[in-house]
Amino acid sequence: MAKAAHVSETPATALLRQHGVAFTEHPYEYVEHGGATHSADVLGFDPFAVVKTLVMQDQDAKPLIVLMHGNRKVSTKNLARQIGAKSVEPCAPEVANRHSGFLVGGTSPFGTRRAMPVYIEQTILELPRIAINGGRRGYLIGIDPQVCVQLLGAKPVQCAIDL
Repeated sequence: MAKAAHVSETPATALLRQHGVAFTEHPYEYVEHGGATHSADVLGFDPFAVVKTLVMQDQDAKPLIVLMHGNRKVSTKNLARQIGAKSVEPCAPEVANRHSGFLVGGTSPFGTRRAMPVYIEQTILELPRIAINGGRRGYLIGIDPQVCVQLLGAKPVQCAIDL
């Protein structure tokens, strides 16, 4: 029996299917520390349209998710100011894994283990489609970025800085 290019269900894809969200599947060969630029290269996507899911925390160690363009990074100062926090910093990988229920490199904002506030770089919402992690390393899904607002209540922020 030939194996299809279909990837088995993840908590992220289960949530999207449950809400009737259409998405495309884009499996690729995962490379440790390859990041969004690697997946964009391999899949032939614009890194600006490949969205990273970053698990961060505020000064009280409360977790939050930031959705950022694959070829930009987060200005934690700007983000903290916009969300009313004293400071924001990335979570250590093991802490991020615990909060999200996903392995770093395979973190999706959909179907996380615990509910966290989600912030999305405003310019992502202007794109017609984005590629975002589907809940497994080496697996992106293509969706309308508005789904992030509709399903996750993602709040737009302006905190992108060039790499």
